[in-house]
Amino acid sequence: MRSIRDTNKQVTRDEAMEILYHGEYGVLSTVDRDGQPYGVPLHYIVLNDAVYLHCDLEGHKLDNISDNNRVCLTIIGYSELVPGSFTANYESVIVFGKANLVDESEKIQMLNELVRKYSPEYYDKGMKVIDSFKNKCSVIRIDVEHITGKKKR
Repeated sequence: MRSIRDTNKQVTRDEAMEILYHGEYGVLSTVDRDGQPYGVPLHYIVLNDAVYLHCDLEGHKLDNISDNNRVCLTIIGYSELVPGSFTANYESVIVFGKANLVDESEKIQMLNELVRKYSPEYYDKGMKVIDSFKNKCSVIRIDVEHITGKKKR
């Protein structure tokens, strides 16, 4: 795995995990059986040092993961252009890992945490939505094998 070229911007693994934990969305990259890359923006959560996301019961993302479960997830935690300096302040993380579908109990736990992260003020309502939605979605866990992060502020 290649390292970050500008080590002055590199963050520690703990800092990268913190950026990942607090990020709002990311872009998941997979590759299909013909080698065609596919990137899709999505919401996610971090639980027990793994990344979880939900999706439909079928589709391009699941087909790709079924053929090759090696994935890359890119998170932009913060970004601000600095006009006149022709630069930006930012923090970002790239996660490399293997993606797999989870069992029913892990799926419910992930969906609960998703509601806590994105709609905590509607938790009770979210539990009702989960109850009606849980059989209509898949949940994918990405086991983090390597993570890099960098920031410039």
